[in-house]
Amino acid sequence: MHESLFQDLLVLLGFSVIVVFILQRFKLPSILGFLLTGVLIGPYGLSLVKGVHQVETISEIGVILLLFVIGMELSIKQLASIRKTVFIGGFIQVGLTVVATSMIYKLLGRSWGESVFVGFLFSLSSTAIVLKILQERNEISAPHGRNALGILIFQDIIVVPMMLVTPILAGQSTNLVVSISELLIKSVLVVIGTYISAKYIVPRFLYLIAKTNSKELFLLATITLCFAVAYITSSAGLSLALGAFIAGLIISESDYSHQATGTILPFRELFTSFFFISVGMLLDLSFFIKNATVILLLALGVLIIKTAITAIATASLKYPPRTVFLTGFALFQIGEFSFILSKVGIEYKLLSPEINQYFLSVSIITMLLTPFVIMYSEKITALMISSRMQKKWGILRVQAPKKEQGKKHELDDHLVIIGYGINGTNVAKAAQYAKIPYVILELDAEIVAREKKKGEHIIYGDAIHSHILESVHLNRARVVVIAISDPQATKAIISNIRDISQSVYIIVRTRYVKEIAPLTALGADEVIPEEFETSIEIFSHVLHNYLVPMDEIENFIDTIRANDYKLFRSPNKLPRTISSTRIPDFKITCVRLMADSGDIIGKTISEVDVRKNFGINILAILRKGKMIESVSPDEKLIQNDLVFISGDQENIEQFYRAVV
Repeated sequence: MHESLFQDLLVLLGFSVIVVFILQRFKLPSILGFLLTGVLIGPYGLSLVKGVHQVETISEIGVILLLFVIGMELSIKQLASIRKTVFIGGFIQVGLTVVATSMIYKLLGRSWGESVFVGFLFSLSSTAIVLKILQERNEISAPHGRNALGILIFQDIIVVPMMLVTPILAGQSTNLVVSISELLIKSVLVVIGTYISAKYIVPRFLYLIAKTNSKELFLLATITLCFAVAYITSSAGLSLALGAFIAGLIISESDYSHQATGTILPFRELFTSFFFISVGMLLDLSFFIKNATVILLLALGVLIIKTAITAIATASLKYPPRTVFLTGFALFQIGEFSFILSKVGIEYKLLSPEINQYFLSVSIITMLLTPFVIMYSEKITALMISSRMQKKWGILRVQAPKKEQGKKHELDDHLVIIGYGINGTNVAKAAQYAKIPYVILELDAEIVAREKKKGEHIIYGDAIHSHILESVHLNRARVVVIAISDPQATKAIISNIRDISQSVYIIVRTRYVKEIAPLTALGADEVIPEEFETSIEIFSHVLHNYLVPMDEIENFIDTIRANDYKLFRSPNKLPRTISSTRIPDFKITCVRLMADSGDIIGKTISEVDVRKNFGINILAILRKGKMIESVSPDEKLIQNDLVFISGDQENIEQFYRAVV
């Protein structure tokens, strides 16, 4: 038995390596490779795997670890910030999908119980596939990524009540009120337990584990927490996957979430691949070939209906058209929890074997299509909300609020801030402090309403639309700062800005250095990546403490930025700096005498009287590579001398301004 399972795992891993490798050569998503691997080696393909049930059990661990990591990368505060999307958007999406599917299935002559149950199956989307693709595309924090996450969380929650309702639909149970009441009580207890654990118990527990400096113990403790919370929530009537997500949220509130995420990631990738392979194994190739036309038409119908309904749910939250359609395209497929729910339906005879095969075939086809649909969703969305379509049908037009129409004419030589997150907020504060006129574009209606009450000049609108940019007089602006999390939207916005103005200076905030070249090619004047700007800030402090002159530090930073951070990526090319280990280790700094001023340059230290006039002490002078450690009052100060001085910050800055 053990040898058989080992053989199955060897076949599974071996085929997945080959298939994924081939698809990677064509730059196709790895998820597609795992699904195709399952189809090939499954019982309906080459039948190379015998222990299908064991593989399915292992694959469930992949879903648990996936949601565990997602929970750790979020926080309870972040989850609270999308509560409207979870409960309002999620309810509308699931509710409308159930109603639409039930009506269609009922028209085929089925009973209401069967129709509603099929509606349950088609209302759920794939948490595992969607979130993995969005993470790989760095879009999980984009507006459509947050919406997709919120709706998926609601689906994961609602699947449990769906299971409770299934016996009622089959006419085999009447205790729905009691079951729902028990579930609500258990859910409240889980929420309370989550809060207490995140606030008091888990941070202390992980601190004690981390103190041991044992990586093995930290790994065991992290996985134990994940499985323990998942088991508790499962025992309470909730799903294992939802419990894993809650466990991740608990750990996210501690100081050890980043280490825990890094520890779990390799395991998540392995077990998640098992999940996708196990899904592929479910596809009956002979049934699919016989009914290919019907299955493909059904899959197309699912794509259109679910995309439209999800778009309606997102639009109800007052998001702009682009976010509405991108969210819809992300959630069109049928999800993994539908497979679990279908087993319950078969048990209660709400699904016949033939209908179940149709359901499985359509589900897997939509899953296979998901990477491609998300990949091309930007282009499809741009086509759907093009100005030509808007003029033809007069729909989905985003206009600047009427109250802003009078204000826009006052704008001239101003700053346009696109996105009002942390970066956008800080830029606005700096502009306000410097008395620079500015206007903010933001597509989160709640943020706009809140900031308007505070008196901010903020407009609701998606900068991806040219007429929104025109409403803030972009052609008169001096600088545009793009501070959003969506890389695809950033590219579209830069292109639109350049169509309107070739002279405005565009500064873009991005996450990764690899995005500098394409954004610059589109017309950005300056691209600031977060991953290396933090490194620059840290290393500038390091150089400062090693007494490298301030002008050398500034030149070093300018060189790094001017070369698109290549110096950090190629350590051997870093410029050599002066080591000043001879100076005692206390608070001192180093400045270069640059100013050709008769007040300082060419005079002795006693003539300048630096202690009286500047409040600083000269400790040493480095001149043409020679260190003068014993500095006498008669020592002359010469241009390009490196002077090591001590004093408080204010006096040091005063001296620095005098000599630079």
